[in-house]
Amino acid sequence: MTFDPHAYELPRFRPHPLVRGGHAQTLAGVFFPGQLAAYRARTHRVPLADGDQIVVHDDCPDRWQPADPVALLMHGLGGCHQSVYMRRVAEKLSHRGVRAFRMDLRGCGAGVELARLPYHSGRSDDAAAVLGFLAALCPGSPVALVGFSLGGNIALKLVGECGAEPPGHLRSVVTVCPPVDLAASSRRIGQGTSRVYDRYFAELLRRQLENRERRAPHAKTVGFDRRPRRLREIDDWFTAPVCGFGTADNYYHQCSSARFVADIRLPALVVAAADDPLVPVAALRAAAWSASTVLHVTGHGGHLGFIGARSADPDRRWMDWRIVDWVMATTSSTREAHHGGTEKYDKMSKSNVCNSLAV
Repeated sequence: MTFDPHAYELPRFRPHPLVRGGHAQTLAGVFFPGQLAAYRARTHRVPLADGDQIVVHDDCPDRWQPADPVALLMHGLGGCHQSVYMRRVAEKLSHRGVRAFRMDLRGCGAGVELARLPYHSGRSDDAAAVLGFLAALCPGSPVALVGFSLGGNIALKLVGECGAEPPGHLRSVVTVCPPVDLAASSRRIGQGTSRVYDRYFAELLRRQLENRERRAPHAKTVGFDRRPRRLREIDDWFTAPVCGFGTADNYYHQCSSARFVADIRLPALVVAAADDPLVPVAALRAAAWSASTVLHVTGHGGHLGFIGARSADPDRRWMDWRIVDWVMATTSSTREAHHGGTEKYDKMSKSNVCNSLAV
């Protein structure tokens, strides 16, 4: 039976009464991560065509069987497999019987010493290579691709490029807060109160580049004439020239997923918030989405925040549960096999609700 994304209904997001506004939601998502499970994943190295390698972290449920569902998670700018949203969603999927793989983008996390070239917003070939690896590791398993922020742009670019011939056993994609127009997002983060994020990410990436130089001396790099204070400067001085785009403007044009989303043929869900301080919702609404794509824009939620009021969800992480629901719905051929473990999981999740901010 074909999955109809437009028949799929998402429950309304109502923000937590103490966490209102895009900035509050964004910051609470970072500084109130919720309860996180200890790291228990197995790691795999995935070779790439140019000789670099990527590390994926395999959170395999005890009851997982061959042909059961798989999800591939991709983090956002400056993140890795340890990003709190990656850890939370992987754990929730695992308890539903989905084998979750957290992908460190090229040169990130556990793979910092394994890559000569850095990651960027357009590395859809890297995601395709990992999907091919998962097809060999988990033959017969339907795969859902999950992308957060920059990882969401990569995911949408990939499924737009591949059209009706997705790599591996990819069945669907869900992205949250993807910067589908990189130039528009660059302008947005450089304006008004959002400039604090611009400075934060510029400094974070500068430190990560310094760490990369120490740990991977073979990696390509450039010297900065002065300390970068904006993401645009990182892209213009480092990402674009090192990755062969020349300028930031050309990089943004070539790698923005808005150029590819009209060709998406897989069921796709894009979740965003109108008050996101990093990604302009106008760019998402202006994109020429394919008929198989659903764009769901909430009034509130910030950037990867979505900390909600009490609802039917086991905890207040509205974003997490929409991803879990979508993955389960689009891998429905095996969903019934996991129904027996759901009750136990729901009880466990409800007991983990934080009583201070309930996040």
